[in-house]
Amino acid sequence: MIDQAILEATTSFLEHLGLDEEPIGVYYDDTKPENAFGPKPGPPISRQQEDQGQIDMQLVFQHFSCVMGNIWLARKKKGTAYISTEEYGCPGGSFYCSMMKPNLRFIEHYVTTGFAGSPIHGERYLPSPKAMRKFLDTVNPRKAPGKYCLFKPLSLFSGSEEPDFVTFFARPEVVCGLFTHTTFTTGEVDSVVSPFGAGCTNVVAWPLYYQEKGLEKAVLGGFDPSARKYMKVDELTFTVSWSLYQKMLKALPESVFSVDGAWKTVRKKINRSAKKWGETR
Repeated sequence: MIDQAILEATTSFLEHLGLDEEPIGVYYDDTKPENAFGPKPGPPISRQQEDQGQIDMQLVFQHFSCVMGNIWLARKKKGTAYISTEEYGCPGGSFYCSMMKPNLRFIEHYVTTGFAGSPIHGERYLPSPKAMRKFLDTVNPRKAPGKYCLFKPLSLFSGSEEPDFVTFFARPEVVCGLFTHTTFTTGEVDSVVSPFGAGCTNVVAWPLYYQEKGLEKAVLGGFDPSARKYMKVDELTFTVSWSLYQKMLKALPESVFSVDGAWKTVRKKINRSAKKWGETR
């Protein structure tokens, strides 16, 4: 269970930021909560099966379900989203969330220039399969510590549950506050990074990458064109490790939010933005 003091500090943090939505916690467990949002079981997939020509990608994509899409449902319904090895929904998301290794070679072509002689034109997010392989080999998520990768609001954590990462969904004015407070907390001018990746890569895989290297980095995401449909207009993601998040909460009393400075001007703009989008409290 997340300590009540952390939940109260989170409420204070959100008030400073002008953000109505609590952040999402990312964690792993062997049990899937009831009424959770996620993919249905799909046909088994693996690199070995792919190499042997045993995967029907048309059948795989009939079961397509985006990680960010299921997180969107969890956000709207105040519930839990999930992905697992059997209930993967998206071959790329399965890799980024530590559910499958190695990645399917199909992804290397699908995200880049497609396949010669095929109607699959490729997403053109990177210039070549070689560039995609370099990216995948770099991010390279470790084996999942549980059967499920789960996503839910911090207030829903119970028992011994504790998130590995905390993700905010926010527009740039609020991200300004998150960015500034991260640098204030860490004292490092490069504590916020924004590497290339799918929507779920910057929520799970890249945060894992930096955590395993012992680096305290916040990961800014939401730039994946394919995932934009599952996010509000102008919305981005901002993900930090659980340990960094707790440090950020402790640093609140001395932060930019506590002085009579530029943040008050930004806060007024946040209020105007919320009014514009019909999100006033």
